[in-house]
Amino acid sequence: MTDPILQVRGLRLGFPSGKGHVQALRGVDLELRRGEVLGLVGESGCGKSTLARAVMQLARPYEGTVLLEGTDLGALGERQLRPLRRHLQMVFQDPYASLNPRMSIGDILAEPQLAHGLLRREEAGARCAELLDMVGLPAGAAHKYPHEFSGGQRQRVAIARALALGPSVLIADEPVSALDVSIQAQIINLLQELVARLNLSMIFIAHDLSVVKHISDRIAVMYLGRIVELGEASAVIETPRHPYTRALVASIPVPDPARQAPAPEVLSGDPPSPLAPPRGCAFHSRCPRALERCRTEMPELEAASDKGSCACFNP
Repeated sequence: MTDPILQVRGLRLGFPSGKGHVQALRGVDLELRRGEVLGLVGESGCGKSTLARAVMQLARPYEGTVLLEGTDLGALGERQLRPLRRHLQMVFQDPYASLNPRMSIGDILAEPQLAHGLLRREEAGARCAELLDMVGLPAGAAHKYPHEFSGGQRQRVAIARALALGPSVLIADEPVSALDVSIQAQIINLLQELVARLNLSMIFIAHDLSVVKHISDRIAVMYLGRIVELGEASAVIETPRHPYTRALVASIPVPDPARQAPAPEVLSGDPPSPLAPPRGCAFHSRCPRALERCRTEMPELEAASDKGSCACFNP
């Protein structure tokens, strides 16, 4: 087992709203090992993107720590944090919204390197061509603008920009959810290739387990601001322990009509509101296995086997 390059401990983060205070993260513990891909899955609104932004320090948590190679990012001011940002980069969900439409691709790729003093202006053209080649785009793309590309090509540009500073950790926040299925496969294959070639560590966020299982070494399952299951990808997919994970796995389409799909876990009711999360286990109101103690006690994420952990009293 390799040492963790990124450690998240007890992360809590909320946002004010017109109806109260949204508890987006409710004590998240997570580790990313060197050279691994950690898949983070969960339904919309569970806090995946908020966790990514908190790790990046784009939204500052009010409790907990984020350690990048032992350095507590939350304890640093903006000036101290700036040189470390090059080591922790992010690919956003919508490539069109994350690229400046007024800048050429060459300028988009050169800007972060110039800002960090890693590049002289006269070196920008060669470095840009190198980055574009890395993500499968021609050097001539540097003179074009984001609107001249397809969604998949724009996401390749966004990946190139994230790699421009030579990061050690990459956070991909649903990078394929806005793309066609055939293009999704191309981007996933590209990310797998880059992780191996550049020795990156990556958190890959999605709400679709069928996508995550192909790229991840381990998978963390998130529900209402907490991690409820964490383990090796094969173990989480083949022998899920948490009832919510079993429901997610059962929802994966089986393309072979000769194969029997697993019997789905029947979930009743709607997800609880993060404005007023229930006492005890947040999943108990929908769980077919809920015990009486689930209504009053919150289960901790504990080792369920040598291949994973689960936060459930009745797995």
